[in-house]
Amino acid sequence: MNVFIKMLINCFFCLRQNKDYTADWNKHANRTRKLYTCVIALVLAMIQGCANRDKISQALYIKGDLVLDYQPRSNLVRKHPTPCKPKYPIIDVHTHFSNALSPAFLIEKMDALGIKAIINLSGGYGVKLEEMLEKFSHYNPDRLIIFCNLDFSKIDDPDFSEQMVESLRAAHAKGAKGLKIFKTLGLTVKDKTGQIVAIDDVRFDPIWDKAGELGMPVLIHSADPVAFFKPTDRFNERLMQLKRHPDWSFSGADFPERETIIAQRNRVIARHPHTLFIGAHVGNSAEDLMMIGRLLDSYPNLYVDVAGRVAELGRQPYTARKFLIKYQDRVLFGTDRYPGKAVQPRYKIYYRFFQTDDEYFNYYDHPFPPTGEWKIYGLFLPDTVLEKIYFKNAERVLGLRQ
Repeated sequence: MNVFIKMLINCFFCLRQNKDYTADWNKHANRTRKLYTCVIALVLAMIQGCANRDKISQALYIKGDLVLDYQPRSNLVRKHPTPCKPKYPIIDVHTHFSNALSPAFLIEKMDALGIKAIINLSGGYGVKLEEMLEKFSHYNPDRLIIFCNLDFSKIDDPDFSEQMVESLRAAHAKGAKGLKIFKTLGLTVKDKTGQIVAIDDVRFDPIWDKAGELGMPVLIHSADPVAFFKPTDRFNERLMQLKRHPDWSFSGADFPERETIIAQRNRVIARHPHTLFIGAHVGNSAEDLMMIGRLLDSYPNLYVDVAGRVAELGRQPYTARKFLIKYQDRVLFGTDRYPGKAVQPRYKIYYRFFQTDDEYFNYYDHPFPPTGEWKIYGLFLPDTVLEKIYFKNAERVLGLRQ
């Protein structure tokens, strides 16, 4: 803060000193005034930003003018209003919520949004999982579904595999329908030697096998968007997002290469053909649908969800539409939110994306683009494809009652 104030004072001193300039000053006065005006405005904006860190917006500097809180509004005429409900009932396979929520609140919001069932991937393990199952699954087991997690802190225990297999068996017996693996595996989880634990570490093989034996899908988040593994410089298409969340950047020697993590996951899928895997966020490769298509062709036990990747899919509408139609039996609906969440709600935007042929619209309900600086286009998927992505595929994968 003190640095910014000094900069502001210096700007005013420069202006005062320049008042005695003659010909040279007069020649360049107008341009100089504009420059100092922009510098002062920028400094004031930075000071305000320090005072209120929650205030985040876009700013543009164009030919001497500084535009703060830039939010251009499209003048395109919309063909039809944003759908408030989906054409078919939704099963959201990718939500996260805590035990603090009320089951009745979730059901109310689900009904309002046309949602048939949701899966909470943050079920946890041990006591937390038991509390989750008691509060939500017992309230309505057909609509509030819980996936369990693994305790990576026990990775160095000699009987880690046996402990996790037993934990999975017990979770299934109590009502957990699947297993969620967070992105920390293969990225930040370390053993006692300081080495990052690979996804295809053999200690996990019995766990994958047990999940297959119990009929529990494994929804696995491996790596992250390509931009998160690139330098946070002016060429990074998610620079503003990474500036807001610097801990989401995995560029540098402290982290494995993104390709290494993806390869580890793929080896696990290939090694356990009787276990069903769901690649979170379009397998975390929505930037390369051709590659994901090759994986789906190679591994019949692999599915993907679309959670949090409508921004990526929507900026490549021709490729995305072909992909979703071709792999209509292998794609699941997900949002990475929960019904009723006030921060960046996604459901209605997703309905618009999948169902309409609208052009050039925001992929977010937010003051600024949270992911990248682009708009998206609707895919107007055929009804038969919508049905599968919205709920039929999830019913089949999870063994839910029709």
